[in-house]
Amino acid sequence: MPRPAVNVAVRAARAAGQVILRHINRIENLDVVEKQRNDYVSEVDRQAEAEIIRELRRAYPDHAVLAEESGASGRSRYTWVVDPLDGTHNYLRGFPHFCVSIALLEGKEPVHGVIYDPLRGELFTSSKGDGAFLNDRRMRVSKRESLAGALLTTGFPYRQRKHLRTQMAMTETLLGEAEDIRRTGSAALDLAYVAAGRIDGYFEIGLKPWDMAAGCLLVREAGGRYCDFTGRDGLPDNGNLIAGNLKVADGIIKTIAKDLTPDLAR
Repeated sequence: MPRPAVNVAVRAARAAGQVILRHINRIENLDVVEKQRNDYVSEVDRQAEAEIIRELRRAYPDHAVLAEESGASGRSRYTWVVDPLDGTHNYLRGFPHFCVSIALLEGKEPVHGVIYDPLRGELFTSSKGDGAFLNDRRMRVSKRESLAGALLTTGFPYRQRKHLRTQMAMTETLLGEAEDIRRTGSAALDLAYVAAGRIDGYFEIGLKPWDMAAGCLLVREAGGRYCDFTGRDGLPDNGNLIAGNLKVADGIIKTIAKDLTPDLAR
């Protein structure tokens, strides 16, 4: 049975999903702000985040919150990490691939996670030690034995364009061994798909905690691994993330090593 914290996160994610779907047919009329170059926020992001925080505060008033749009609030051993609309660029263009992502951290470790795709009605949930589930059916990472034949995903570092040349080199190197690489526009859904075995491995530069916390827990609880580009396990402080089943994650680490800059290895 889901833990109480997961039930609360599910309610919050579904409430946010209702906001997202309610506005989907009037995207052209939304108020959109460019926070920084190539990084946008809409009124839907803000409204969905408010719904999530309302639900979380109602159940856990003493917990801290770290949300993409409203920032950090409160001090606690437990922190809710919230991305109300991961894939905002997709959403604003009518590209049907985005989600809500909510995780609870104990210290720096994710212990509960929920990712909700309101368009497809897919609900990904996990708790530390309890496994990972898609609509209440247990998930496992793929059984791919190596990078040979692997399907990978990535995202390009729009916040850190200085690393773009390095990522393109990594991508070229990986394509020499893997079957193909996708770029979907939603880090959280990429990680959920790794956990579900739909994708074999994932790598990206410069993620934020709300991009990866829930998805990383899903991957681990589905039998996979997440780490930084040098293989250090745990949520990377630098946001440079690799995830996959154990063999594919190891293959990515080894393959990109020759292209890795000191900046990305920190």
